[in-house]
Amino acid sequence: MNIILLIVGFYMLIKCADIFVESSSNIAKALKIPSIIIGLTIVGLGTSAPEAAVSVIAAINGNYEVATGNVIGSNICNLLLVLGLSGIFGTLKVKRKIIFRDYIYLIFSYIILIIMIGESFIVGSNFAVITRVNALILLCFLVIYLYFLMLDTRGSLIKESSIKFKLSYIIDVIISLLGIVFGGKLVVNSSINIASILGVNDDIIALTIVAIGTSLPELITSAIATKKGENDIAIGNVLGSNIFNILFIIGISSFINPMIIDFNTFIDIIIMFITGLIVFILLLKDKKITLYKSIVMLIIYFSYITYLILR
Repeated sequence: MNIILLIVGFYMLIKCADIFVESSSNIAKALKIPSIIIGLTIVGLGTSAPEAAVSVIAAINGNYEVATGNVIGSNICNLLLVLGLSGIFGTLKVKRKIIFRDYIYLIFSYIILIIMIGESFIVGSNFAVITRVNALILLCFLVIYLYFLMLDTRGSLIKESSIKFKLSYIIDVIISLLGIVFGGKLVVNSSINIASILGVNDDIIALTIVAIGTSLPELITSAIATKKGENDIAIGNVLGSNIFNILFIIGISSFINPMIIDFNTFIDIIIMFITGLIVFILLLKDKKITLYKSIVMLIIYFSYITYLILR
């Protein structure tokens, strides 16, 4: 029954996130916003909605392993698995601005999180706490990022748009968000129950099954965008989603209920940072994700999964 509920929860998350992304994108296009901004903000936020639902609900329940593990696992999954598989569908060309603005900001968000948490372990504590003050700092950095994105839209608005604004788009957004919340609740509860029955730690379930499940919207969106030649949306979706995961989801979850971080979770955050640097280095050379690079990224991802199982 828990497996069935988990599958139903994932289906609701993916289906509702798809409706959310499509309706939000239509609203943005009707307002003549360019595709890169759509990818980094609306699509990025929309495909992060499953992670947000899972982590916020887990934080409210006091299950910090699922709340943080879902975000960390999803970020690693997005960069290595989602971009890796997308690169198999076709070569992903990455604009210089995306690398030196958005990707750098993603790495910066990782560093901020490491500093917030690492201080406690340096002084010899067995755990760290992401306080409400830390949460507000993360949310402030998100506002700054969005502000710079909005500045970038000036002078780059689409002159013509074939899509007209409809009230049904707003209704679809609201209904899909409600579905995402309910689906997230199903995923959290059923995954915790499965972990308990199998005798597996909650954080392992969160870093693998839950993280991959909540990353399916990113995978589907980026793969379809790559096949259609929409590289800006494919890359922007992943980077925007990862930035939202760190600054918004951890920020809002910690503000609701300050999260306790153990040493294993801190190690996973370090691994997330290292994988971010590896992908950054792969992109720097020719600003492309080729088939060869995709294979390298997939090997690294499955090596990480193997490490988790052995741990």
